[in-house]
Amino acid sequence: MNALAGTSRNFRLASRLLGLDSKLEKSLLIPFREIKVECTIPKDDGTLVSYVGFRIQHDNARGPMKGGIRYHPEVDPDEVNALAQLMTWKTAVADIPYGGAKGGIGCSPRDLSKSELERLTRVFTQKIHDLIGIHTDVPAPDMGTNAQTMAWILDEYSKFHGHSPAVVTGKPIDLGGSLGREAATGRGVVYATEALLAEYWKAVKGLTFIIQGFGNVGSWVARLIHERGGKVIAVSDVTGAVKNQNGIDIPQLLKHKEATGSLTGFSGGDSLDPSELLVHECDVLVPCALGGVLNRENAAHVKAKFIIEAANHPTDPEADEILSKKGVIILPDIYANAGGVTVSYFEWVQNIQGFMWDEDKVNKELKRYMTQAFHNIKTMCQTHHCNLRMGAFTLGVNRVARATLLRGWEA
Repeated sequence: MNALAGTSRNFRLASRLLGLDSKLEKSLLIPFREIKVECTIPKDDGTLVSYVGFRIQHDNARGPMKGGIRYHPEVDPDEVNALAQLMTWKTAVADIPYGGAKGGIGCSPRDLSKSELERLTRVFTQKIHDLIGIHTDVPAPDMGTNAQTMAWILDEYSKFHGHSPAVVTGKPIDLGGSLGREAATGRGVVYATEALLAEYWKAVKGLTFIIQGFGNVGSWVARLIHERGGKVIAVSDVTGAVKNQNGIDIPQLLKHKEATGSLTGFSGGDSLDPSELLVHECDVLVPCALGGVLNRENAAHVKAKFIIEAANHPTDPEADEILSKKGVIILPDIYANAGGVTVSYFEWVQNIQGFMWDEDKVNKELKRYMTQAFHNIKTMCQTHHCNLRMGAFTLGVNRVARATLLRGWEA
C-alpha cells in the first residue's frame, strides 16, 4: 500500500472514531490548491531542458501551509498529495499553527551541476513566488534538497517581495536559519521515545536499540541514545550493516563513516545482513530510512518490544495489524518525526520577530512540544479506546476539523 492509500485509510478510520460529518470529511481530504509548472533551463552545455515542478497546498485552516520540496526522479502528484495531507495532520498533532503542503521537481539532482540546480531552483521560485509566502506557504528542504536550495529560494523570492527570511525554513544559519535545526528531527525522535518509555517506567539507559538508516536522522538518534546510556547494538544504511551485542561505540562509528563514506569495515563491530536487521532481537527498533520496510513478509518475525517510526510510513497497514496482535508498541511517524517541522516553526518565529534563540532554548522548547503532544495523544487513546497511531490521527484530524468548522467552511 503506497503512502497516499495508507494516509487516506488512517484518516478515514480517525474520522469514523471522531464521528465526523461525511461532507466535512470529504472537504478535509480535498487539497486547497494544486500547482504544476514547467521549468525550462539552459544546461551548462547550452542545450535546453525542461522539468515539471509541483506544489500541493493541502489545508490552511490552522495557519500558513508548511512542507518540504523534494528533487527526485519519481516526484509525482499522487505522492506529493499524500505527503501534503500528512503534513496537515502532523502540524496539528505537534500543535504548531500551520497547515500542510508539499512540493517537488521531477529531476535527478545527482545528474545536475551546482549551477544547473541553482538555475532550476530560481526558475521554479519565479513560477510559484506569488503562491508561497510568510503567511501563505512556507517551504523547507526534503529529499534531494538542502540549506543551499533554501538560500536560493529565499534570494529569488526576496527579489519580488523584499527581504523575507521567514519564507523558507531549513536555511543556512548565516541567512537566518535556526540553531539546532540539523539535529531537530533526530532529537525529537529521542524526546518522543523518552515520553513513551516513561509510560512503561523505563528509560533509554540500559535498553538495546537497533537503528535502520544512518543519514541525518538516524545518526543523530544513535548519537543521542548513546549519550543517554542506551545500547545501540546494530545500525544499517545503504552501504551495509554493523552489529555489536555489547553496544556500538557511536562516536567512533561516526568518525569511520565520515572517513570512509561507509559503515562496512568498522573495527568496532561485526557485519550483518541488512535484511536481518529489522528482525534482530532488541528492545527498541527505530526505522529511519525508507517507507514500507515493515510488511507482511517480515512483521511476524520482529522481536522488538517498541517500534519508533522515525521514517515516514515505514509500517504497512498489514504489518501494523500483525505487530499489534503481537503486543508490539508502535509510536507513529505522524508524531515521532515531528521534531523537524517543530524546529522549522521556531525558525519561522525567530525570523518574523528578528530575534534569534540560543540552541539550549530551541532544544528545551522542542522537548516541551514533543512531551505535551505525547500526553495529548494518550488522552485521545483513552477517549477513543485506540492505539497510538489512531490516537495521533484522531488528535490531528480533530484539531483541523474544529478549526475548519470555527472558520465557517460551508459559507
